[in-house]
Amino acid sequence: MSSTYTVTRTERIDAPPDRIYRIIRDYHHGHPSILPKQFSNMRVEAGGVGAGTKVHFDVTVLGQKQHFVAVVSEPEPGRVLVEKNLEPTGSVTTFVVDPDDGGRAAHVTIQTELSSRAGLSGRLERYITAKVLQSMYLEELKKLADRARSA
Repeated sequence: MSSTYTVTRTERIDAPPDRIYRIIRDYHHGHPSILPKQFSNMRVEAGGVGAGTKVHFDVTVLGQKQHFVAVVSEPEPGRVLVEKNLEPTGSVTTFVVDPDDGGRAAHVTIQTELSSRAGLSGRLERYITAKVLQSMYLEELKKLADRARSA
């Protein structure tokens, strides 16, 4: 039996929300430029900008490499972008850009919903995964802020 849990990180970025969102939804240039070092081999299979994009990438954490295939949707274009992992883990990562300061800044959230095993091993897995993802998201949000401010 498995259970689901969510890992979330939010940071304020001093750049226009539309600029931030354009970087996130551009899987050819923008999105790859903000990925932490744990990500590699990203390639666009379909689309490349926003909804309908299909990407392949690897993530290496604690010496383990996992391959992901994700499809992108935009439930709220300009504000919410979702990457749904098509691999068996079925994780879903959501990017939310909430305008702040009259459109001069935004609160940007990266949130991933994951599955884990039940019991003690599941609790340990959730704890470690949450710590690792939190640090990865912090790095990703810092890179996003740097890119958005310099654009």
